[in-house]
Amino acid sequence: MAVNLTELSLPQLEGLKTQLDQETEFLSSSIGQLKVVQTKYVEAKDSLNVLNKSNEGKELLVPLTSSMYVPGKLNDVDHVLVDVGTGYFVEKVSQDFAHLDNSLKTFPNKCHFFFLSFQNVEDGKEFFKRKIDFLTKQIEKIQPALQEKHAMKQAVVEVMNMKLQQLHSQQASQSGTTKA
Repeated sequence: MAVNLTELSLPQLEGLKTQLDQETEFLSSSIGQLKVVQTKYVEAKDSLNVLNKSNEGKELLVPLTSSMYVPGKLNDVDHVLVDVGTGYFVEKVSQDFAHLDNSLKTFPNKCHFFFLSFQNVEDGKEFFKRKIDFLTKQIEKIQPALQEKHAMKQAVVEVMNMKLQQLHSQQASQSGTTKA
Protein backbone atom coordinates (compact mmCIF):
# COMPACT_ATOMS: atom_id res chain seq x y z
CA MET A 1 0.00 0.00 0.00
CA ALA A 2 1.52 3.26 -1.10
CA VAL A 3 1.26 6.24 1.21
CA ASN A 4 1.39 9.78 -0.07
CA LEU A 5 4.06 11.34 2.13
CA THR A 6 2.70 14.84 1.60
CA GLU A 7 -0.52 13.81 3.37
CA LEU A 8 1.34 12.86 6.57
CA SER A 9 1.81 15.32 9.42
CA LEU A 10 5.27 16.33 10.64
CA PRO A 11 5.06 14.05 13.73
CA GLN A 12 4.05 11.14 11.48
CA LEU A 13 6.93 11.91 9.13
CA GLU A 14 9.35 12.08 12.08
CA GLY A 15 8.09 8.69 13.29
CA LEU A 16 8.51 7.22 9.81
CA LYS A 17 12.01 8.67 9.54
CA THR A 18 12.94 7.17 12.92
CA GLN A 19 11.64 3.78 11.80
CA LEU A 20 13.56 4.00 8.52
CA ASP A 21 16.71 5.04 10.45
CA GLN A 22 16.40 1.91 12.60
CA GLU A 23 15.77 -0.33 9.60
CA THR A 24 18.73 1.06 7.66
CA GLU A 25 20.95 0.69 10.73
CA PHE A 26 19.84 -2.94 11.14
CA LEU A 27 20.39 -3.76 7.45
CA SER A 28 23.78 -2.00 7.42
CA SER A 29 24.82 -3.89 10.55
CA SER A 30 23.66 -7.19 9.03
CA ILE A 31 25.68 -6.58 5.88
CA GLY A 32 28.70 -5.63 7.99
CA GLN A 33 28.45 -8.83 10.01
CA LEU A 34 28.07 -10.95 6.88
CA LYS A 35 31.14 -9.28 5.38
CA VAL A 36 33.18 -10.02 8.52
CA VAL A 37 32.25 -13.70 8.34
CA GLN A 38 32.87 -13.70 4.59
CA THR A 39 36.35 -12.26 5.13
CA LYS A 40 37.12 -14.97 7.70
CA TYR A 41 36.10 -17.67 5.22
CA VAL A 42 38.22 -16.08 2.48
CA GLU A 43 41.23 -16.02 4.83
CA ALA A 44 40.60 -19.62 5.88
CA LYS A 45 40.32 -20.75 2.26
CA ASP A 46 43.55 -18.96 1.39
CA SER A 47 45.28 -20.48 4.43
CA LEU A 48 44.58 -23.98 3.15
CA ASN A 49 47.21 -23.38 0.47
CA VAL A 50 49.95 -24.21 3.01
CA LEU A 51 48.39 -27.59 3.79
CA ASN A 52 50.24 -29.91 1.49
CA LYS A 53 52.60 -32.81 2.03
CA SER A 54 55.64 -30.70 1.10
CA ASN A 55 54.98 -28.42 4.10
CA GLU A 56 54.48 -31.25 6.60
CA GLY A 57 57.08 -31.01 9.37
CA LYS A 58 57.97 -27.39 8.63
CA GLU A 59 58.16 -24.84 11.41
CA LEU A 60 55.56 -22.11 11.70
CA LEU A 61 54.20 -19.57 14.17
CA VAL A 62 51.00 -20.56 15.98
CA PRO A 63 48.84 -17.63 17.13
CA LEU A 64 47.90 -17.61 20.82
CA THR A 65 46.22 -14.20 20.47
CA SER A 66 46.02 -11.72 17.62
CA SER A 67 49.47 -10.41 18.61
CA MET A 68 51.20 -13.32 20.38
CA TYR A 69 52.65 -16.40 18.67
CA VAL A 70 54.60 -19.50 19.67
CA PRO A 71 56.81 -21.60 17.43
CA GLY A 72 55.22 -24.80 16.18
CA LYS A 73 55.62 -27.53 13.63
CA LEU A 74 53.09 -28.54 10.98
CA ASN A 75 52.67 -32.21 11.84
CA ASP A 76 49.30 -32.92 10.26
CA VAL A 77 48.24 -31.52 6.91
CA ASP A 78 45.03 -33.59 6.86
CA HIS A 79 43.14 -32.01 9.79
CA VAL A 80 42.02 -28.43 10.41
CA LEU A 81 39.62 -26.91 12.94
CA VAL A 82 37.44 -24.09 11.68
CA ASP A 83 36.00 -21.69 14.25
CA VAL A 84 32.39 -21.11 13.23
CA GLY A 85 31.64 -18.90 16.23
CA THR A 86 30.31 -19.10 19.79
CA GLY A 87 32.62 -21.91 20.86
CA TYR A 88 31.83 -24.15 17.90
CA PHE A 89 34.47 -25.54 15.58
CA VAL A 90 34.21 -27.59 12.41
CA GLU A 91 36.95 -30.16 12.08
CA LYS A 92 37.72 -30.95 8.49
CA VAL A 93 39.38 -34.35 8.39
CA SER A 94 40.54 -36.93 5.90
CA GLN A 95 38.50 -39.91 4.68
CA ASP A 96 39.27 -42.12 7.70
CA PHE A 97 36.84 -40.00 9.77
CA ALA A 98 33.94 -40.30 7.31
CA HIS A 99 31.97 -42.43 9.80
CA LEU A 100 31.76 -39.36 12.08
CA ASP A 101 30.15 -37.27 9.34
CA ASN A 102 27.92 -34.51 10.74
CA SER A 103 28.08 -35.71 14.36
CA LEU A 104 28.39 -33.23 17.21
CA LYS A 105 31.03 -33.97 19.82
CA THR A 106 31.56 -32.05 23.06
CA PHE A 107 35.00 -32.02 24.63
CA PRO A 108 35.93 -31.29 28.27
CA ASN A 109 36.84 -27.67 27.51
CA LYS A 110 33.22 -27.08 26.43
CA CYS A 111 34.13 -26.53 22.79
CA HIS A 112 31.88 -28.27 20.32
CA PHE A 113 33.20 -29.90 17.19
CA PHE A 114 31.25 -30.87 14.08
CA PHE A 115 33.07 -33.61 12.23
CA LEU A 116 32.72 -33.27 8.48
CA SER A 117 34.87 -35.18 6.06
CA PHE A 118 36.70 -34.11 2.96
CA GLN A 119 39.15 -36.04 0.84
CA ASN A 120 41.82 -33.37 0.45
CA VAL A 121 42.66 -29.69 0.77
CA GLU A 122 40.82 -28.96 -2.49
CA ASP A 123 37.62 -30.24 -0.86
CA GLY A 124 38.29 -27.86 2.01
CA LYS A 125 38.75 -24.99 -0.42
CA GLU A 126 35.48 -25.94 -2.09
CA PHE A 127 33.77 -25.95 1.34
CA PHE A 128 34.94 -22.37 1.96
CA LYS A 129 34.05 -21.32 -1.58
CA ARG A 130 30.46 -22.53 -1.01
CA LYS A 131 30.30 -20.58 2.25
CA ILE A 132 31.73 -17.44 0.61
CA ASP A 133 29.27 -17.75 -2.29
CA PHE A 134 26.36 -18.21 0.12
CA LEU A 135 27.34 -15.12 2.10
CA THR A 136 27.80 -13.12 -1.11
CA LYS A 137 24.26 -14.06 -2.17
CA GLN A 138 22.88 -13.03 1.23
CA ILE A 139 24.63 -9.67 0.99
CA GLU A 140 23.28 -9.22 -2.54
CA LYS A 141 19.75 -9.93 -1.24
CA ILE A 142 20.03 -7.36 1.56
CA GLN A 143 21.71 -4.62 -0.49
CA PRO A 144 18.61 -3.65 -2.56
CA ALA A 145 16.46 -3.48 0.58
CA LEU A 146 19.02 -1.18 2.17
CA GLN A 147 19.12 1.04 -0.91
CA GLU A 148 15.31 1.18 -0.95
CA LYS A 149 15.20 2.17 2.73
CA HIS A 150 17.78 4.92 2.08
CA ALA A 151 15.71 6.24 -0.82
CA MET A 152 12.54 6.18 1.27
CA LYS A 153 14.29 7.99 4.10
CA GLN A 154 15.57 10.64 1.66
CA ALA A 155 12.02 11.14 0.35
CA VAL A 156 10.69 11.52 3.90
CA VAL A 157 13.40 14.07 4.74
CA GLU A 158 12.60 16.06 1.59
CA VAL A 159 8.87 16.16 2.45
CA MET A 160 9.71 17.12 6.04
CA ASN A 161 11.90 19.99 4.80
CA MET A 162 9.16 21.12 2.41
CA LYS A 163 6.57 21.09 5.21
CA LEU A 164 8.93 22.96 7.56
CA GLN A 165 9.53 25.62 4.90
CA GLN A 166 5.77 25.96 4.42
CA LEU A 167 5.31 26.26 8.19
CA HIS A 168 8.03 28.94 8.42
CA SER A 169 6.49 30.84 5.49
CA GLN A 170 3.08 30.75 7.15
CA GLN A 171 4.54 31.95 10.45
CA ALA A 172 6.44 34.75 8.72
CA SER A 173 3.38 35.92 6.81
CA GLN A 174 1.26 35.79 9.98
CA SER A 175 3.80 37.80 11.95
CA GLY A 176 3.97 40.30 9.06
CA THR A 177 0.20 40.79 9.06
CA THR A 178 0.06 41.11 12.85
CA LYS A 179 2.59 43.97 12.78
CA ALA A 180 0.65 45.90 10.13
